[in-house]
Amino acid sequence: MKVEDIKTYIESGILELYVLGEVTQEERVQVEAMALKHPAIKAELDEIERSLEAYAEENAVEPSAGQRDRILNSLLTNFSDDNNFPSRDAKVEDNIIIPIQRAKSNSFYQYAFAACLALLIVSIAALISVYSRLQQSNTLLASLQTQNQHFTNRVNLMDRELNVFRDPSFKLLKLQGTKNSPTSALTVAWSPVKKKVMIDMANTNMPINDKDHQYQLWALVGGKPVDLGVFDADTTSKDMKEMKSIASADAFAVTLEPRGGSASPTMDEMMVLGKF
Repeated sequence: MKVEDIKTYIESGILELYVLGEVTQEERVQVEAMALKHPAIKAELDEIERSLEAYAEENAVEPSAGQRDRILNSLLTNFSDDNNFPSRDAKVEDNIIIPIQRAKSNSFYQYAFAACLALLIVSIAALISVYSRLQQSNTLLASLQTQNQHFTNRVNLMDRELNVFRDPSFKLLKLQGTKNSPTSALTVAWSPVKKKVMIDMANTNMPINDKDHQYQLWALVGGKPVDLGVFDADTTSKDMKEMKSIASADAFAVTLEPRGGSASPTMDEMMVLGKF
């Protein structure tokens, strides 16, 4: 496997999903095989595991030691105070209540109950901490899944663009600026066989249009213009924009039209033109 392929595999997000246990059995076997075969993948896998462990430890929520001590002291004090009240087994002599001394075993059960209750409180605090960590892990997992989906979409887009440039049926034509916009330029990819027309938005150099206007692509067929659709000069778009289909064309041109396009081109607003 080439270095570029290893890098692409690492950046795909599959290693993060493997560490979080969100892969199928087939994907798990594949990741483990790749880690054994390629040290770079193994090193990245170890680094992801260390990062997740550090993240969990850094955001761990532990019960306060002072709060735990206050609860235990309060419980022991309350149980101690119970010994100061007459028991239900007290006897009455001459209208005077004389408490009967409780068996010493009662104190043992009281302290045992207090210890159990304290253990229960600590266990609840631990469960709260575990729940908090689980929530953080779920948040991290959702973030990783979003990043992985974004990466997958980007890879699919790049594959589609590469297919256009690799397909011998596509012809590339660079439309040059007219006197209305001498510095403008636009590359059109056209496949007469597949009847597809695409605009390379990443390399488009057109003035930004306002909200009331759009650019409209035209194909010239036998001297007559044919509408191929409208588009905006979006500087943030980096993909190939597919326009309307056409099987035959002698040239392509772009005019600036009212938003939504026009039935026929406004020749005074022609921005770029290219002929085969």
